[in-house]
Amino acid sequence: MATQADAAGRSRVPGRGMDPRAARSRAAALAAAQELLVEQGWAAVTHVAVAARSGVGRTTLYRHWPDSPSLIYEAIAQRIANARPARTGILREDLIGQLNGLRALLHDPVGERGMRVVIERAGVDPTFAELKESLYQAGSGGFRAIVELAKENGELPGDLDTELAIDQLAGPLMFRRLLAERTFGAEYVHTVADAFLAANPPPGKAASGGSGKG
Repeated sequence: MATQADAAGRSRVPGRGMDPRAARSRAAALAAAQELLVEQGWAAVTHVAVAARSGVGRTTLYRHWPDSPSLIYEAIAQRIANARPARTGILREDLIGQLNGLRALLHDPVGERGMRVVIERAGVDPTFAELKESLYQAGSGGFRAIVELAKENGELPGDLDTELAIDQLAGPLMFRRLLAERTFGAEYVHTVADAFLAANPPPGKAASGGSGKG
C-alpha cells in the first residue's frame, strides 16, 4: 500500500511545490473518496467510482493511489492532519488541544466512518491491518511528542510509559464514541486531560505531596 507521502511525492515538480493541476485533481479525488466512504462504505471507494464522481481520469488516480486502500488511507489521513492543532508549549493546553482534535475527528463523518471501517477490516485483511497501523502512528504522533517532551522537561514522570499515556488520553474518547456511540463535548475532554495529569504528577510534586501526609 502506498503511503500518503509516497502519493504526494509523485505529484511534485523537483524544486517546486505540487503542480496546481495535480493539486486540484488530488483534492477533487479525495473529496469524492470521502463522500463515497460516508455514503456507501469502504467497498464503494474504487477507482471507477471516484473517477466518475470527481471527473479525474482513472490513469491519474492509479498514478497517485495504486489501490483502493491507498485512497482510503489518504482520505482519512487528510482529516487527521486537519484536526492536528498547533502546540503552545503548555502541557495542559497542548493535551486539551490534541484531545479536541481527536474529538473533532470522531464526530466528523469521514473520520468516524473511516476509523470504523479500518478497525473492522484490519482483522481479516492484511492490507487494512497495515493501513490501521499507519493511521495509528499518524493519529498518535501528536500525543507522543507532547508526552515525550513533558517527560524530558520534568512535567510528567520520567518513567511514564508513553504508549500507556496515549491509551489513557485517547482511549476514553475512542471508547465513548466508537463503542458506546455517544457524543461528547469540550467539558469531557477537559475532564480526561485533568484526570490524566492528576494521575501522573511531576516527580517533584508527587514527592512533596507524599511527604506532607501525616
